[in-house]
Amino acid sequence: MTPIPGAVFHRVLDRELPLARRSHGAWIETSNGKRYLDASGGAVVVNVGHGREEIARAVYEQMKALSYVHPTMFASSAVEDLAGALAKHTPGGLDRFYFMSSGSEAVETAIKLARQIQIARGNPDRQVLIARWKSYHGLTMGALAAAGRTSFRLPFYPMLRDAVHIPPPYCLRCSYGLAFPACRLRCALALDETLQNIGPAAVSAFIAETVGGASIAVCPPPEGYWPLVREICDRHGVLLIMDEVMCGMGRTGKWFAAEHYETLPDILVLGKGLSGGTLALSAVATTTDLMETVRANGGNFVHGGTFSHNGIACAAGLAAVKILEREQLVDRAARLGRWIGQRLNESLADSPHVGDIRGLGMMWGVEFVSDRGTLAPFPRSAKVTEKLWQKLFEQGVLLYKSIGMAGADGDGLIISPPFVITEEEINRVADSLRTVLRCVLGA
Repeated sequence: MTPIPGAVFHRVLDRELPLARRSHGAWIETSNGKRYLDASGGAVVVNVGHGREEIARAVYEQMKALSYVHPTMFASSAVEDLAGALAKHTPGGLDRFYFMSSGSEAVETAIKLARQIQIARGNPDRQVLIARWKSYHGLTMGALAAAGRTSFRLPFYPMLRDAVHIPPPYCLRCSYGLAFPACRLRCALALDETLQNIGPAAVSAFIAETVGGASIAVCPPPEGYWPLVREICDRHGVLLIMDEVMCGMGRTGKWFAAEHYETLPDILVLGKGLSGGTLALSAVATTTDLMETVRANGGNFVHGGTFSHNGIACAAGLAAVKILEREQLVDRAARLGRWIGQRLNESLADSPHVGDIRGLGMMWGVEFVSDRGTLAPFPRSAKVTEKLWQKLFEQGVLLYKSIGMAGADGDGLIISPPFVITEEEINRVADSLRTVLRCVLGA
């Protein structure tokens, strides 16, 4: 294998990457002049569009005024202003925000916050975290222990203090062989069963993506799932953490995906689109009551980071929130998201290798199967997702890969463009995906 030139330790080591030079709107251009339609928003990150001058100006002005202060020594207006702006949109009661850099860091923060809340409540034995299979919460060790994506976990499994996992709300491949609504939400009742088996007094929190994302090719839960989960958590004194690193900040056509399900978590995790996909920024939202519980009973929150509560990143986040508000981009995500769903169904629904098309707002997934009648997946060794993605990449269309939703097998692609994408650009994505599907799979 020819060594990749340069001094960078890249995330991919099996090929040389094209050099991106500039980006604007929904497009990325490389050094050789080729343009790519970013129909995945990178890793489901870019929501307000590439190349936003408002965000660049906000960052520049913040850097001129105040570059870095340590968050245990000073507060800063940029951090306070972003928290206030988010509090106007978060579901009722979530009014306190703790800012970090990455989604993984925010998940770790949420897990540690839940533990400290339980200690402050006088429940030091509540140590166990329950999570879901086919979930993704990040790749740092605590987040990886919560995640349910086998391929990421396996190399490091001996190092994990693992969470207890239950099946996801994945109706297409129900773990119990049932069908909604006759199933009576067996996947949610699994939480109650697991709590009873462990002993509720040992469990700190339940963490799950509000809408399943990268590990399950976008999977909105069935009606009633989240209210039932909320009721189970309340009955057993377990804190509810909803991970919206991917599906928050307008991605599903509402500011926060929890709004679709009329469910209020104790802790909400944000990231990715929080800064419009510009600077590294994530957040944990909780209530004043829970924050005060920690403060009154333990003093400070035993957690932090050199770049937590970073004013420059928060300035980018505040600018992104203002763009979402001013241009009504969350409403646009809902409206054009319906067009994405319609065009995907028109282009792909008759394919014998499309097992499901599902989504919400600007977050859609297509699952590919070898046999539509039985939903038998392709073997992972066939690398169907990778082949489809590569052909699309060659055509100048970027989607996001999702694999492993059917045990170790399973193939899918995620469509999650910037909210500024046009109907014509959406048409190009759907048409290109249909063409590539025929090219790679023959139908």
